[in-house]
Amino acid sequence: MKFFLITFFLMCGIAYLNPVGAQQRAFEKSKLIRNEEMVRRFVTPTRILWKNGDVKHEDKLLKQGNGQAEISSDIICSMENKGASQSAILLDFGKEIHGGLQLITGIYKGNKPIKVRIRFGESAAEAMSEIDSMYNATNDHAMRDFEAMLPWMGKLEVGNTGFRFVRIDLLEAGVALKLKEVNAIAVFRDIPYLGSFVSNDTLLNKIWQTGAYTAHLNMQEHLWDGIKRDRLVWIGDMHPETSTIAAVFGNNEVVPKSLDLVRDLTPLPDYMNGISSYSMWWVIIQKDWYMHNGDLEYLKKQKQYLSGLLNHFSAQIDDKNSEKLTKGWRFLDWPTSDNPEAIHGGLQAMLLITLEAGAELSIILGDQKTAEKCLATVKRLKTNVPDSRGSKQVASLLSLSGLLPPKEADKIISAGGVKDFSTFYGFYMLKAKAKAGNYKGGIDNIREFWGAMLNLGATSFWEDFNMDWIPNAGRIDELVPKGKIDLHAKYGSYSYKGYRNSLAHGWASGPTAWLTENVLGVKIMAPGCRIIKIEPHLGDLKFVEGSFPTPLGIVKIKHTKIANGTIKSDISAPKGIKIIK
Repeated sequence: MKFFLITFFLMCGIAYLNPVGAQQRAFEKSKLIRNEEMVRRFVTPTRILWKNGDVKHEDKLLKQGNGQAEISSDIICSMENKGASQSAILLDFGKEIHGGLQLITGIYKGNKPIKVRIRFGESAAEAMSEIDSMYNATNDHAMRDFEAMLPWMGKLEVGNTGFRFVRIDLLEAGVALKLKEVNAIAVFRDIPYLGSFVSNDTLLNKIWQTGAYTAHLNMQEHLWDGIKRDRLVWIGDMHPETSTIAAVFGNNEVVPKSLDLVRDLTPLPDYMNGISSYSMWWVIIQKDWYMHNGDLEYLKKQKQYLSGLLNHFSAQIDDKNSEKLTKGWRFLDWPTSDNPEAIHGGLQAMLLITLEAGAELSIILGDQKTAEKCLATVKRLKTNVPDSRGSKQVASLLSLSGLLPPKEADKIISAGGVKDFSTFYGFYMLKAKAKAGNYKGGIDNIREFWGAMLNLGATSFWEDFNMDWIPNAGRIDELVPKGKIDLHAKYGSYSYKGYRNSLAHGWASGPTAWLTENVLGVKIMAPGCRIIKIEPHLGDLKFVEGSFPTPLGIVKIKHTKIANGTIKSDISAPKGIKIIK
């Protein structure tokens, strides 16, 4: 009994001395703790873009603070409502951010909470907008326009959305508010950019970096489509993102975690996200991800579901060797959604690509029966070649599947330059151009289309964009001048009209992966990057250098165009990787 009492008091003493550890162990035992991979960092505003009413010393908000409310006589920002006027301020945090807002108040008269309205915006104009149906400013998926009570001499943290701009309005009559700090709370995965791309073209370099950053923003607890909306795992949207992630960050758990989430939510024979093509993208991503990472143990966990899905797809063909994907939504991307004949051509090509990828994976997994069924269906699909119906999206898929000669597809894709490009399927248009050998055309398209978003103030790439938006458009990082067009309010279509359009959408990151594969020239030839082919296509560039992450380490590459037009390449690779030039 004496020994028991001594032990009991010793344990109590340990718990008292280390209460956090004891509490954490208790939570873990009860399974109440869920760890998160994200970190939080506080970002100081870079500009005061606009103010209204009696706002003084707002420049103090541009000075980095310490995150602590203080009893101090220092001069800080003040906002006061006098008479009928309402004080407000618009802050610019310099670049697109995922997260929220931290507000720290000072000492003011009344010692009571004060009501404010907070509006987040991916464009300056969105932060100034009202929730309405005219310009489609919404609180869908994330709250970006709401009221909050600020404590007297305290701290409040609010918000969870995608934004660059924040407007704060003082709502109550006759009150004065002291603001010591207003910090953005950036929430992201703190991971290194292992891949890189640097050339003599600063625009291309910036596009590569912006695509990488766009994908990084969407690498939250799961891999999202957009950080403002939809903030969901749309599996089709993920293919450009996973291609970018492989080129920039290498292996990251957010990809298999998201693939598994959608798999587990989709019992066969249902389609992922209710869309037949999205279940096809799941197969294609599995193949690409395995080629990059060579994780056979992970692939084995997919065997049962993969086999069932591939056997289902192998049966989706009629006696004319045409796809008959009648269940679920027949969808490629939004711009083709009004053209059923084009959709048929795209689905025919996608089914072929999927079954070829599935056959490769089935052979690796020792499932010869499923592989043979996939290849037999592929053989039949190749005898039926649909028309692209003039769709650049469909021409791209037909080319990548081998149903349309690459040069013929490139003529369709190149017609009118980047007219009718889309931020999602633009990736496959670029891939089809590369297959046709038109690398210079692909580089020029990237400069013109994705570069145009940068010229309009973008710091991440958008869900939707069209070159027709450019004439007389105001920049998204400025209040729209009189006589200019607010492109964020006016343009967009389908599910992304007006301010609902996401300005940080992962499916738009494709040029980053394309430049790494085709200009830097990195092509994976064996699972786990154990064999890599380096085949650069510099177009009009004088040099390009960069790095590529593999499971065995970083491959470093530099290509220099010499006087006679040939390319000198310097390549260093970790042990275990065979380089083919």
